[in-house]
Parts: sequence; structure tokens; C-alpha cells
Amino acid sequence: MEWGRHCIMVDEVSLGKHDEVLRAYDLVSLGGVLQVCDLEMVLLDDNGPRADIHSLVHDEALFCTVQCGFRFRGRFMLPVDWGLLGFVHETGAWESWCHGTVLPSGSAVTVLPEGITEIAVGAGACLTLMLVPLRRLQRKLSEINLRGAGMPGHALQTFVVGDDSWGQHLVARYRHLRESLASQECVLGDEEVDALIDIHVQAAQSAGAASRPVCSRGRRAYYLMLQRAENFMRANMRRDIYIEEICEAAGGSERALRYAFDHLLGTSPKRYLSMLRLCAACRGLSMANSTRRSVKAIALSCGLWDLSRFAENYRRVFGELPRDTLMRSPMGSGTA
Repeated sequence: MEWGRHCIMVDEVSLGKHDEVLRAYDLVSLGGVLQVCDLEMVLLDDNGPRADIHSLVHDEALFCTVQCGFRFRGRFMLPVDWGLLGFVHETGAWESWCHGTVLPSGSAVTVLPEGITEIAVGAGACLTLMLVPLRRLQRKLSEINLRGAGMPGHALQTFVVGDDSWGQHLVARYRHLRESLASQECVLGDEEVDALIDIHVQAAQSAGAASRPVCSRGRRAYYLMLQRAENFMRANMRRDIYIEEICEAAGGSERALRYAFDHLLGTSPKRYLSMLRLCAACRGLSMANSTRRSVKAIALSCGLWDLSRFAENYRRVFGELPRDTLMRSPMGSGTA
């Protein structure tokens, strides 16, 4: 992990009534905000990847606060030696979720390194995260277990922070951390990492069953249908994909499939496939060597056959033409 602040911006816009400043990020830089792993995002609207992000590495941990100005579906996989703790200050106009389970405002989350974590985040959502070496988190979990009150051993744990003493301490700690990072004058004490882990784990332990969000059977079924449909889209992105094929892969009717996408992502399967391809092309352009690959080659590899429409849609979402992204890539020096 590289030491220091992490913030890459292109320009600035106003968030509106909250008077927050959003910066336009390129998709690859934004996907690297967690530093220890890549966050692969699919945009769900035309706002472009805009956010207000402040982060700081301290005492072998990454502290990060994010105000999101766009809706996206994301996937990431933690390395085996890292854990993630987080708090949802606000969810924005559209609900956020993790593995289909809604994360309301005031939710805390613990993610351990086991498989892919899948999320959806709404525009206006505000989160504060801490990535910490797994050994430190496991040490604290062991201490709690020795007191006879261990947390469940699942890779993902979420709970709505209560108003008991531990919950109040946790909310205050995350709010203070967010304000400190946002002010860009953050000074963290030597015990900050262990203190936050301790309060987070204690608050998680004190949270009762009623505080833990549950995914209903119907919502779970729609989430699994969405997951199967997306996996099929990703595996066949290079060719034309028809709705009947997606329905067969997802194991549901077209009506059920459309409802699942609308309910969980606020978009249609066709629209999601278009954004999936567009974001894949953006990542390809951002990392390509323009002397060896062209805009056309990258577009075709993502199943984008109509190059003029691709350029038009790309500029609407990302604010520039595909060739501009390619030329700005780390190895961009030729012509597209």
C-alpha cells in the first residue's frame, strides 16, 4: 500500500443543496480507491463517475470517506490478508445494498476476505471505510470470543447501529473520521486503528437480531436471477445477446427478469447490458497502449458494433470521446 493521500480529479461540479464538491474521476482511478483491490463498477445512470473522495493511509490501514454522485453496481474481492469495516452515513435517493440486502442509513458493515463482494450504491450515498490488515481484526475478534461473546463467523456482516452506548460511540467515531478526512487536516492518533476496530466489533456484538438487515425470500430470488443474468452477459459480451438467452440463463420469465433489474438496479436488462459494455470499453481504453490497440478494436471486443453510436453514448456518459480516453491512458502515444 502506498503511503499518503489518494485523490485524482479531472474537474469540479456542485452537488446542489448539500453544497458538496464532486470531482469527475476516470473509471479506472475510481475503481482503485480501495488500493488493495480493484472495485469494478458498472454505471447505472448518465451522471458519469463523479464523487467526493478523501483518503489517508495511517498505521498500516486505509481510511476513506466517499460522497457518491452517481449510481453504480460494483464488485470487489479483498486480498486474503485484508478486512474492511465501514459505515453508511446516508444512502441517497436510491437504496444501496450488499448481496441484495438493503443497507439503510446508519448501517455498519464488516467484510472478510472470502469471495466476491457485490454492492449497489445510490447517488448521494455517503460512506466511511477502513481497510485493515486481517490479523489485527482477527486479534480483536479473538479477544471478544475469549469474553464469551463472539461474532458470527460469516464473511459479510451488516447491522443497523443502535442507540446503546457502543452504537453511539461508533456513530460518533465514524462521523468524526469523515469530518477529519473531508477537512484535509486529518491527524490520527497512534491508537486510532485499534480503537475503531474495538468499537466497531463491540457495537456489532451488542446489536440484536432485529438490527441485522434480512433479505426476504422473494428479494433473494430476484438477486440470484440478476446475478445469473449478469454472469451470462459478462461471459458473452463479445457477441449479440438476446433477451430470451438471458432469461434462460437467469432461470426466469422475461417479466420476472425485468422486475428483478428494475427493483434492484432501477434499470432494464437491455440498458444494463449497454452500460456493462460501455464501462468495459472505458476500462479497456484507459489501460490500453494506443500504439497497439485502436478504439475500434476495443469497442468490438465489448460487443459494441455501431462505432458512431458508441462514441455518442460514451461522450454522454464520460464527458469525452473514446479516443480521448485512449490517448490519456498511461501508454497512450499514438492515434486511434
